[in-house]
Amino acid sequence: MGGRVSEGDDDQGRVILTAHPLQRVGAYALAQLGKAASPDALLPGAFSHAVERVTEDALRAALVRDSKSDQGFWLKASMSFYPNSKMNHHSNAKRDDDTVREAVRAWRQMPDRALWPSAACVLCGRQAVGFFGKVDVPLAESDLYRNNTPRRHLGMALCWPCLCSFYALPYGCRLTGGPSIALHSWDERFMARTMSRRVERNQQLIALGKPESKGVGANEVLALQALRLHEDRLTAGVDLLVFSNNNRGQTLDVQSLEQPLAEWLRRSSRPPRSRGFSALIRAHATANTAGIVGLARSAFRAPERIVGACSRYLTAYLDQGVIRKDTSELAELCLSFVSEVTRMNQNEIDEIKTAGAQVAAWLMAENSAGQLRAFNATLKDRPRMRHWLMRRNIDALLGSAKGIKGPLITENQFRLLFDPEVEQAWFHRQLLVVSVVQRLHELGFAPADRAEVAAEMAGEASEHPEDLDYLKDEES
Repeated sequence: MGGRVSEGDDDQGRVILTAHPLQRVGAYALAQLGKAASPDALLPGAFSHAVERVTEDALRAALVRDSKSDQGFWLKASMSFYPNSKMNHHSNAKRDDDTVREAVRAWRQMPDRALWPSAACVLCGRQAVGFFGKVDVPLAESDLYRNNTPRRHLGMALCWPCLCSFYALPYGCRLTGGPSIALHSWDERFMARTMSRRVERNQQLIALGKPESKGVGANEVLALQALRLHEDRLTAGVDLLVFSNNNRGQTLDVQSLEQPLAEWLRRSSRPPRSRGFSALIRAHATANTAGIVGLARSAFRAPERIVGACSRYLTAYLDQGVIRKDTSELAELCLSFVSEVTRMNQNEIDEIKTAGAQVAAWLMAENSAGQLRAFNATLKDRPRMRHWLMRRNIDALLGSAKGIKGPLITENQFRLLFDPEVEQAWFHRQLLVVSVVQRLHELGFAPADRAEVAAEMAGEASEHPEDLDYLKDEES
């Protein structure tokens, strides 16, 4: 049998985690198939059972022969992992079942010991059982390069457990029928739990013979969903690997979340921050893009945009004197991002929050939608905001500004916001806006004309169906 390990070959029946992300994903998938908590806990007997399960699924898929049939899901998926293999070779359509079974089993059989090369596994250093290329190992060199290497030399020297980890790799990926998506982290608990859910889901899809429903149309959302479901603190970042090994050319796109950002997203999507997270999703929604998609893309591609999205959302109706109901939760979440992810100096955060409280106190004393509109108009115009603050600061110093004591803004606060030598001054100005709106919300700022605008906001259809589905899943 393909997965059986002979007595005395114990090393060939134990999975070792290596530095190869795709091998690690496959190793965790094997562990789940063998009902072990982790690859290290997968005993040789359970390993053989898991490999046999993978082989049997490959056999059933091969006998379907037509990837477009109702049961062709696993066969179609295999073409992006093992092109031209015995599992999906075009000649299978002309062969009888027994011939196909024999060919697939021979392909997935551990090579006879007499054929093992005098080489160590390139991933774990144990005795290799053969050399393997693109048809067995996604993203390995194509066997076309044999013209420059010894005859019958396919490339990577691998031991049996490392090779079988690649055979189990599809079980640990989200399969689309095209490029596959894998999540990887050096946090072993995250890997174990994420792979457990993914393997269970893929086994259901194999049984049904159908692909997974499309869901929210962005690969990055998959990572956010996994983070939300993880209950423990992350000790490492998370990588999103989108890859294909098909005959049209190997592709690999890797996007990463550093540990602080990944942990912030995980914590933010769970109580007690989950209400702020719902507002964060709304802050990233546009007319054409669901908020969860916008947030996921910002997180992976440009995390600094998260604060900008919060600022725009919170100030969207300031010119009409309206403070959003979810202002407090979103502002707190935004400030936690600054503290936990960007690691901004806490003294600087406190300085900006103090300045925001002073500006809010002045606006509150004025109790005028017109004055709020005037402040709001400065947000996208650095010189204008600078002039606005200087003018009100002079009034405060002369004692003619209502609602505040002392200066509206100190020299150090002014430097943080406008000094050309302060690299993050633009970022600090966004935080100032967030702080002002947060404080106005706390003070209950409510100019007389707010009711009309609030009614207009209530009639907006601003939430995308995808966001509602995502948040519904979050609450369930």
